[in-house]
Amino acid sequence: MGQKEQIKLFEQKRVRSVWDEEKEEWFFSVIDVVEVLTDSTNPTDYLKKMRKRNPELGIYIGTNCPQVAMTTATGL
Repeated sequence: MGQKEQIKLFEQKRVRSVWDEEKEEWFFSVIDVVEVLTDSTNPTDYLKKMRKRNPELGIYIGTNCPQVAMTTATGL
């Protein structure tokens, strides 16, 4: 699968993204998007709490958001 990882900027904040050449689709890091939109200091925890409070959201993210390998902020 041909994928090309890139960093997008939104209001000077980094959002990891991957272009899938086969599907011709962009994939974005949900955690990065949550951080940009909420200014949360812990976007992972913020997303977990959102999923807990809204079961429908938890189901949607679990089934309609494919996991795509992306480099972390620490380079891993």
